[in-house]
Order: sequence, then structure tokens, then C-alpha cells
Amino acid sequence: MSDNVVLISTISLIIIFSPFIARLLKLPTTPIEIILGSILGYVGFLHNEHIFDLVAELGFLYLMFIAGTEINLKNTLKTPTQTVKKVLLYIAILYVISIAFSLYLDLGKIFIVLLPLISVGLVATLSKEYGKTPWLNLSMTSGGIGEIVSIVFLTLTSAALQSGFSLGFFNTILALIMFLIFMFLIFRFMQLIFWWYPEVSIALMPLEDNKEQDIRLSMGIFFLLVGAMLYLHLELAFGAFLAGIFIPTFFEHKHELPEKLASYGFGFLIPIFFIHIGSSFNLDALTMNGLIQKAFLITLVMVGMRIVSSFVFLKELGFVDSILLGLSHSMPLTLLIAMATLAYNERSIDTLHYYAFILASLFQVIFVMIIIKLINNYKIRQAEIRS
Repeated sequence: MSDNVVLISTISLIIIFSPFIARLLKLPTTPIEIILGSILGYVGFLHNEHIFDLVAELGFLYLMFIAGTEINLKNTLKTPTQTVKKVLLYIAILYVISIAFSLYLDLGKIFIVLLPLISVGLVATLSKEYGKTPWLNLSMTSGGIGEIVSIVFLTLTSAALQSGFSLGFFNTILALIMFLIFMFLIFRFMQLIFWWYPEVSIALMPLEDNKEQDIRLSMGIFFLLVGAMLYLHLELAFGAFLAGIFIPTFFEHKHELPEKLASYGFGFLIPIFFIHIGSSFNLDALTMNGLIQKAFLITLVMVGMRIVSSFVFLKELGFVDSILLGLSHSMPLTLLIAMATLAYNERSIDTLHYYAFILASLFQVIFVMIIIKLINNYKIRQAEIRS
């Protein structure tokens, strides 16, 4: 009982003080939560507990849900064809570089999936700091498409690791295809209903809402799709992500809702996930031979391949903003940790590479945030000189 009191108290204190430390160090809160989780886990204030594991898993799913709320499917489908082609080319180049690098260094097939992962979670953080700039707008659009591709690969990789290329794997692919077709029909049906009867969306989420009906419906959609994934033996994160897409796509009149949902998640559930990740990182691993070098190599490769691929947007953004777009996609923190954990649990990567990916995910956030700030400050100074 006393151990659990210490566990709960430690988690609470990390949640309370992480933003202050992050502000002091001028870093995002997420890496601070992971680092504090690692340090306090190492000294014994955090330990394995079923409820801690469960809430952390829920925090990860909620984070994927929040990532989905950043994507308005209607707006994404209206993206100009030329832009979509360039986004697909950008993603294709990432996978080509990943395949070449993984085969050249004989790293194993799982690296082909891990290295090109894209997540828009921290891109949303950048937009809060730097505003709706052209490179961030395109970063969000291309990142949204890239994240969908990444989560599909996450689902397929999860099935392949758990069942191998057996009948179970092909059943999973079939279930995924059928589910996507079903979801497409649901999206089309709701689009038609809300087009002909716009009052339906208002009734489901009233503008004057003193019963928190918008939150209730959002949570209902979230748990329904996670439950569907559980029943179909598909990756739960995919269902959570799709649930998030529902919110801005069909309830555009509730402009404040995604921010409302994010505030709740980033204030409670999501920090517990990152603290849990930190507590699972054994600081003794830092003494493992070659760990830090491998983490730096993974960081350099993941950042470098995105910068190289981002030059497909050179015409639209110019040299500096293309680099900024590539850098903004170089922090797939949540997906990278999730995929590395999945691969490690299924013994597709060894302990050394698992810790290297966890460490690399932290390096990416810290270094990329600093580099983006320096480049942005340089742009501001150049603009002031020209004016």
C-alpha cells in the first residue's frame, strides 16, 4: 500500500512540476516528463503496477485520438492534386532511403518501418509557438497523410510480429481492409446526413451545452472505435486515431472542442504515458557499449532523411522553409516509442536497439526544437534587415 502511495504521489508531482521545469529549460514538456520518469523510476519512486500500465496505455490511445483531431478529413480531401502527389513522393522517398539504409547496414526489416515514421503530435505544438506559417500548414497536411500511412504500417507490423506471415496475418489484413471500407461508408453516410440535415450535428453537439454533451459524444466515439479494434484484433491506436478524425470533420461548429479535448489529455492522461515510458528506461543502460553512438546515428539518419525528402517542396516553400518542414517531421516521439516497444516485446530488436530508439526519440525532440528555434530567429533577423 505504501509503495502505491509513493507511486501516485510521484506521478502527481511530475505532472505538476514538469511544465515549470520545461519553461525554465525552454524545452517541450514531453521530454521533461520522460526524463523525470526515468530518474525517479531508477531511484525507486516509480515501479511496475497494473493500474499504472493500464492508465499509461489509455494515455497513449488518447494521444493518438488527439493527433486525429488535428486532421479535418474534408479539408484534407480538398488538398490540390499537385500537393498530394508531392506529399506521396515525399513519403515514398523516406521509405526508399529507409530501405537503402537498413539493407546497407543489415539492420533488419523492422528498421524499414521504424525510420520513416511521421507523427503530427509535436507539429501541433510548433503551430502554437510559431503560428500558422506556410511551412507549418503544409507540414500539418503532409504530416497528417504521413501519419495515416505510419499507423497503417503500425497495424500491419503489429500483426506480422504477433502472428508471423501466417493465415492470422492475412486475416488481419482482410479485417483491416473490411474495416476501412466500412469506415469509408460511415464517413460518406454521415457526410450526406449532415449535408441534408445540418441540425443533426447541432443536436448531437449543441452550441449552448451545459451538460458537456460534446465531451460525452467524443469519448463515446473514442471508446467505440477502440472497442472495434479490440474485437477485430487490430492495432488499438488506429481506432483511436480514426475516432479523433471524426471530431473536426463532422462537428466543425465546435471549433474549441479539439483544444478542449487536448487540454484534458495533456493535463492528465498523456503525461502518465510519457512518465511510464521514462520509468521503463533503465538509466544503467546508458553504460551499455555503443548505446549513445547508436542513438545519435538513429537521430542523424531520421532527421537527415526527412530534410533530404523535404526538398520536393522546394518550389512551394523555398530552401529554408523546406528544411523547417523536414525538421518538423523529425520528432515522431509517440509512434517511434510505440513501434520500438512493440518490436522489443516481440523480440524483433534487442535491448540495445530498444534503448537506442527511446534515447533517439528524446534527442530528436530536444535537438530539433533548438534547431527550429535558431532557424526561425535567423529568418526574423533577415526579415528585419531587409525591411
